[in-house]
Amino acid sequence: MMKRQILAIQDVYVPVQRRQTLDPQKVEALAESIIEKGQQAPILVRPDGTRFVLVEGLHRLEACKALGETTVPAYFVQARKH
Repeated sequence: MMKRQILAIQDVYVPVQRRQTLDPQKVEALAESIIEKGQQAPILVRPDGTRFVLVEGLHRLEACKALGETTVPAYFVQARKH
């Protein structure tokens, strides 16, 4: 079972390949949705030493940043073996 946590946005590391898929219009639309309804789906991260690596939820994370949030709801997932 996944446990919901609240993480500091600054502790979430976004891998470079994932950062390249960012769509600013999607971030803007999500930010508006978060203002109206709150954040519906937590991001997914995996622990990596003292930080957390983003697995899923780049646009949700960026929308929270755009809204000036300092924390984000997240679920921890196990790292997949390559």
